[in-house]
Amino acid sequence: MRLVYAAILAVAAAGSVSLFAQTGPRRDGRWEVTMEMLMPNMPGMLPPTKSIQCITKEEAADPNRALPSGPQRAGAPPPDCKMTDQKVLGNKITWSMQCNGPMAANGTGEITYAGDSYTGQMITNMVGRGGQPMAMTIKYSGKRLGDCVK
Repeated sequence: MRLVYAAILAVAAAGSVSLFAQTGPRRDGRWEVTMEMLMPNMPGMLPPTKSIQCITKEEAADPNRALPSGPQRAGAPPPDCKMTDQKVLGNKITWSMQCNGPMAANGTGEITYAGDSYTGQMITNMVGRGGQPMAMTIKYSGKRLGDCVK
């Protein structure tokens, strides 16, 4: 069970980084980010997590660092996960993800901005123990709290 949770956290972290370009609706500043993982038929899921992130103008302009980061390795995605098909259309950002390795997974996600807040989700599909397919939804929400505190 711990291996499954570790894999889930790795996939969540992968989906929580390296996406948005500043050309889209995202702003720099101090953000409160909430992440919630949902898996049908998985007992004892983790509660939603909140974090405060300071996004500099440089980070907001870097499409490899702009999506809310998870707790893993200061927001770095696992090395075997790649984001593809990143698109910015108005206030909506969409992407696809492919992870290889011991816990292969693929998924799609989208985030929609509304001023100083956003909501979104990523749906990930993977194969668990015994070849059983597993689906996970990660819900994101964020609100800009103001400028970064120095």
